[in-house]
Amino acid sequence: MIMIDLKVGTRKTLQKTITGEKSALNYGNGSLQNMPATPTLTALMIEASVSAVDLELPEGYLTVGKSLTIIHDNPTLEGTTITIEAILSNIEGSKLFFEINVYDEVGKIGTGKHERCIVNYGSLVSKVNEGCSVIQSKLS
Repeated sequence: MIMIDLKVGTRKTLQKTITGEKSALNYGNGSLQNMPATPTLTALMIEASVSAVDLELPEGYLTVGKSLTIIHDNPTLEGTTITIEAILSNIEGSKLFFEINVYDEVGKIGTGKHERCIVNYGSLVSKVNEGCSVIQSKLS
C-alpha cells in the first residue's frame, strides 16, 4: 500500500477563456455556435481535479477517472472567462472524490462530482498491454 499525503479540502482553481474551438458547434450542435459545449466543461472539470492532486503523488503514480456526473445549469458565451474549482471532498483508500463548481462572470454555470483512483503507472500500462494482446489474438 502506498502512502499518500493528500488532505480532504485540497482545492485547485483554474481560469480559462472559452474560445471558438470549445463551442458546441464543434461538438455537433450547430445551433449553439457561440456557446461552450458540455464536453468542454467536462474536460475542464477533469483538468482541475487532476491538477489538484497528481503532482502530490509519489513518483510513478497518477490518477485515472472512474466516474463523473455534471450538471450544466446555465449557458455562457465564447470569449467569457470561466473559473473551475475542484475540491477534494473525500478519500477512501486509493479513491478520491471531488466536488466541482464552474462559474462565469455572472454566476454559477455548472457543478460536478468526480471520482478518481490512484494507480501505479507501470501497472496500468501492463494491464493495457495485456488487454491489447487478448484483443489482437481474437482478431488474428
